[in-house]
Amino acid sequence: MNKKKPTLVILAAGIGSRYGGLKQLDTFTAEGDTIMDFSIYDALQAGFGKIIFIIRKSIEKEFKEVFNKKLAGKVEVDYVFQEIEYIPKKYQNPKRKKPWGTGHALLMAKDVVKENFAIINADDFYGKEAFEIMAKSLMDTNPESFEFSTMAYLLKNTISDHGFVSRGECMVNDQGYLSGVTERTHIEKINNQLMRKDDNGNFIPIDENTVVSMNFWGFTPKCFEFGDHLFEEFLKKDSTNLKSEFLIPLIVNEILKSEKASVKVLRSNAKWFGVTYKEDKKIVQQEIEQLIKQKKYPLKLW
Repeated sequence: MNKKKPTLVILAAGIGSRYGGLKQLDTFTAEGDTIMDFSIYDALQAGFGKIIFIIRKSIEKEFKEVFNKKLAGKVEVDYVFQEIEYIPKKYQNPKRKKPWGTGHALLMAKDVVKENFAIINADDFYGKEAFEIMAKSLMDTNPESFEFSTMAYLLKNTISDHGFVSRGECMVNDQGYLSGVTERTHIEKINNQLMRKDDNGNFIPIDENTVVSMNFWGFTPKCFEFGDHLFEEFLKKDSTNLKSEFLIPLIVNEILKSEKASVKVLRSNAKWFGVTYKEDKKIVQQEIEQLIKQKKYPLKLW
């Protein structure tokens, strides 16, 4: 039984092109809290013991100014960098402007993560209960095992009213384990109905109760054994495509195909919210304000 405190890895290297700015450090309360502050607060309350930020060098200074001050003396913090050129030389492409995706970011943490860990997006608010369920699952998992997990949400609870979102559609078997993830890159509410684009760019309906991944995964360090090899394969095939991304669901699907590992689907009733577009900010601010009024969070987190 592993009772070592798990680590929280935060994906914060994204560029936020649809948001129009660095949404990772955007603040949502009068106290100057980012969405990440709430995730970190929830994680520490739930029993996580270390925070690792995956960022870009270009935002290191502002990032550290914000978080080193807030978290000093409260939790161990580490930083890992994801840069476009952090790939084998033969695949580097000077025209590439977009980071290589969440799967590449995950691999960047390989040398600093030695214990079971969860990985989350910086700009998603997952809710206290989700962290409690994940922390318990990670503490109950043998770090030498290939037993992974994901926190699942219902699609209808994860949609923006201001444009399209991308979500990982989860196929869940009767035992409650993941049998596959399909990346749906364009889901949008049109005339009050949820629609997704198919491979030909046509809109087709998608059930609002579809189980989706919000990039909240629980892994043992064993996941890195899959990732390196898969990333090399991905680069062989896709490195010349300037928009291609190596995403965590891609690694997860290969893990499932290998039948070496399992991914348990954890459920939370916590309400997810996040920012994809500038217009989402107001909604998130109101949601957080409500949670503070309900005493779910103190007015001063730190």
